[in-house]
Amino acid sequence: MCLVLLAWQVHPEFPLVVAANRDEFHARPSAAAEFWNDHPQVLAGRDLSAGGTWMGITRSERFAALTNYRDPAQMRSAAPSRGALVSDFLTGTQSPWQYAKQVANGSAAYNGFNLLVGDGHELAWYSNMDDEIRLLEPGIYGLSNELLDTPWPKVREAKSALGDSLAALPDDTPLFRLLRDDRRHPDEQLPRTGVSLDLERMLSAAFIRSPNYGTRSSTVLIRDRGGHTVFDEQTWQPDGLPGERRRFSFNSAA
Repeated sequence: MCLVLLAWQVHPEFPLVVAANRDEFHARPSAAAEFWNDHPQVLAGRDLSAGGTWMGITRSERFAALTNYRDPAQMRSAAPSRGALVSDFLTGTQSPWQYAKQVANGSAAYNGFNLLVGDGHELAWYSNMDDEIRLLEPGIYGLSNELLDTPWPKVREAKSALGDSLAALPDDTPLFRLLRDDRRHPDEQLPRTGVSLDLERMLSAAFIRSPNYGTRSSTVLIRDRGGHTVFDEQTWQPDGLPGERRRFSFNSAA
């Protein structure tokens, strides 16, 4: 993912609310969200190049999402796929804290990443660019291609929009609206991450449009206190044209 917004233990009826955009090259093959044949408890999309995923949930309330850390100077072509960090948590049984500690021990092998993992009881964040595991307190969080809550313009504005959207739940229309925000931000507000200014401008939008690279999917996840989960995903084609929409609704299983 390249933009993940979470409301964790904020709403009295919906303890986990996630709104996320996955940005990727349109040529990279991937599968839309579905329950996996080899792990039927896992609901996620799938990277068909490396086999992992960028975000998913399970019937037992496990949740994980990952964003890449943007630093072209530190990219290594031979590094292992970061998507496995998500799928390994979803298919495993460790607590978020235990899993984050395990990942931290081997994190130097990977290119930069942010990892969020939760099990309905706790939610942890870890980045190998910060190397500190945090169990997150109740609150609203935003994550793009820097560290958690780094106030990039699109993160700052999307967090505010997420907070405003909670009043409409379980209606997810405002959540999809904030994910569709394609406004670019002024040059003086942009971070400098080692890419060209033209690319920084394009990447400054929450929703990215271009023929070759852009937002591939927008996903909203809403879980209520009774364990009922709604997972709604809209896929996007080049230049932001709408693709397939999939909506899943199920109750948690022990």
